[in-house]
This record gives sequence, C-alpha cells and structure tokens, in this order.
Amino acid sequence: MEKTDSRYQSFVQILREELISAMGCTEPISLAYGAAKAREVLGKEPETVLVEASGNIIKNVKSVVVPNTDGLKGIEAAAAAGIVAGKPEKILEVIAEVSPEEKEAIRAYLKTHEIKVKPAEGDVVFDIILTMTAGEDTVTLRICDYHTHIVLIRKNDEVLLTGKRTTEAGAAAGLTDHGCLTVAGILDFIETMDVEDVRAMVERQITYNYAIAQEGMIHDYGANVGKVLKHHYGDDVKFRARYMAAAGSDARMNGCEMPVIIVSGSGNQGMTASVPVIEYAKELNVSHDTLIRAVTLSDLLAIHMKTGIGRLSAYCGAVCAGCAAGAAIAWLNGGDLRIISHTLVNALAIVSGMVCDGAKASCAAKIAASVDAGIMGWQMILNGQQFYDGEGIVTKGVENTINNVGRLGRLGMRETDREILRIMTGQPAVE
Repeated sequence: MEKTDSRYQSFVQILREELISAMGCTEPISLAYGAAKAREVLGKEPETVLVEASGNIIKNVKSVVVPNTDGLKGIEAAAAAGIVAGKPEKILEVIAEVSPEEKEAIRAYLKTHEIKVKPAEGDVVFDIILTMTAGEDTVTLRICDYHTHIVLIRKNDEVLLTGKRTTEAGAAAGLTDHGCLTVAGILDFIETMDVEDVRAMVERQITYNYAIAQEGMIHDYGANVGKVLKHHYGDDVKFRARYMAAAGSDARMNGCEMPVIIVSGSGNQGMTASVPVIEYAKELNVSHDTLIRAVTLSDLLAIHMKTGIGRLSAYCGAVCAGCAAGAAIAWLNGGDLRIISHTLVNALAIVSGMVCDGAKASCAAKIAASVDAGIMGWQMILNGQQFYDGEGIVTKGVENTINNVGRLGRLGMRETDREILRIMTGQPAVE
C-alpha cells in the first residue's frame, strides 16, 4: 500500500485515535474525567451530584476497583475521585496522580455528600450525564458514544460547549470513519507501511501493556487467573500468551495504578491484542520492527471486528482482541491472507457467544479463553480444518462473518444486555 493511498493515512490516524493511555478500567475513568471537568467548570466543590448513566456504564463500573482510591468501587467512588483529585487535562489518566491526603479526602467526600445515581433516559449505549450544584450555580456535562467525547457543558443557563453525537459505531463523531478497514487492506498496510509512522504509538503499547502483565504475575490481584494458568499449564508459549494477557487484566481490574494503552476504548482489549503477540515474537526471536508490524496488525484487526458491535455491548470485547491476536500470531509464523482469514473465522466461531457482564476480576479468564480461541483458530487451519459457510454464524468470506458478528453484538444481544443489567442490579426477570 502506497502512502498516497487514502487508506494508508486513515489507518495511521485510526491508530492515533485508538492507542491512547488510560489508567484503570475506562468506564469509571471516563466518569471520573467527566466529574473532574464538571467540577472545574463549576469552580468549587459541588454540594450535590447527580450521575445519570446508561446501562452499560452502570454494568462496567459496578464491580471494578477505581485506581488510587485504596480499593473503592462503583460510580460514586469514580465521581468522587474525579471531583476531589481529578486533573481533567490528563483525560483518561485523570486520577493517575492522587496524594495520600487526597485519597482520604475522597472517602471523606463520600461520607459527607450524597452522590445520586440513576439510569439515563433513552437508549444511548454509552451515556454519562453529570449535574453538579454549589450555591446558586449548576453545571451539567454529558459524555456520549465514547470515553472522551464531551457533547455538552452547560453552566446555569449558558451553554459553554456542544458537540455532535452519532449512532453509527464506525463513524463516531470526531473519529476517523472505520469503514476503510478490511482484513486484506490491514494486512497490505502492515506489510508495506513505514514503521516510523506507527513506531512511537505501538512501542508505547508494547512497553506499557507488557509491564502491567508482569506486575500481574508478580503480585496478587483479583482471582490471579494468570498465576493459576501458569501453575497448571506451564511455560510453553501458547500458555504464556494466555496467562500473561490474563495477568495484565488481573492487575488492571483490581486496582493496579499502572497505565495501559487501550484499543476500541478498552484497556483489556488493548492488552489482549498486544501481550500474546509479544510473547510469540519473543519465542520466535523476530526483529523489533517485525514485532511492531505484528502488534499493529492485531490492533487494527481488533478495531475492525469491534467496529460493527460498537464501543459497549453484551458481546465481550476481549473476543475480538483475542481472535485478532491469534491472526497476528499466525502472521508471525508466516501466515498469508488465506491463513489469517481462516484463523479469524475459526476463532470467531468458537467464542462469539461470550457475554460481557461488566468489568471485574473474571475479565482475565475471558481474555485467556479468547486468546486460546485465537490460537486454536490458527492451529485448525494449519491442519487443514475449518468451519464452513452455513455453520452457525459463519458465512463464506471473512468480511461476511465479521459483519455477522457485528450484527450479533449490536442488535442480537440488546435484550441480553438488558437482562444482564437486571441480574446485576437485583431486579426480577421480565417474562
């Protein structure tokens, strides 16, 4: 692919927009970012706080530890952390720097102030509306569609900012249209690209994400899925790929204060797309530039598969990233477009039923299962085995199967999403 090809520049720009640093699970961090920004506009500590959040935000914030809060969980904790200690200019690292005194102040704020939480009205999948008051002043701030997209800031009767929002997952307002992505185009790009065009972004991903995976293997976090896998399966590379990616999630979901580079708005997806590929690159002793190409391949494939689903869904996002990692591992081992395409189809056929029931410790195990499916999908085609057109959601052609997965995650699992939320919030079943 020539640099003059419009797709080339779009691919690079998509990576710039997607590969950003975040500390902690991105939904509570997005909420903390909004709270910090709203408090900044208010100009003083709010006396009352109302958080209106869509179901997927509630689901993904409920059970995950908010970093730098000494183990606090939930929407109230994320909002309080942003109000008391947030630095909005740091965006998704908004609470990366919190002093011991500020940690105490966060707890004190929660004890002395009621932060009301209620479901957002409407059917926007990603929606956070914060309303803060202090004296006679009121600030309302809304984040829509993705984690940093502020579409409204209003102070009293004055609208300070308005932004476009969208219902199209692949062309979110302010982001490059993902419609240019195809498996063939992505492979062409990574094999012909000037590595310098992506080096800084992808090297930072490799450094950050592998570091938190190592942290998860050293210390105890959550259910220690990574350590369990290593103990029972050993150090063969196909198991290292699983347990190192899982260990990164062990740490991240359970309060580790190290940053990660996200993909499709998710740190878990960013780690899943990169860490298994790093392990195979080490095993194969490939050049550093080859590693960068392989991780870039995995990132773009993960983004491509997730685009049709949307940022948040009942469809577990780790599935896309694990399948993408399997395809990148296939490429590192000499796989061409045919092998990569069949790897993806096989892997998607295996794990596309995995649901997202919020961010929490079990995400690490889902990552391990997704990476295993990615590797299995590759090993199947190496042995001449594949899933065929008409078998379940598989349709002839990798792009058609990816489209089916998007339809499943975006449309087919809507009611699943609602039922998961009802279960998580203790509501009765709707017969």
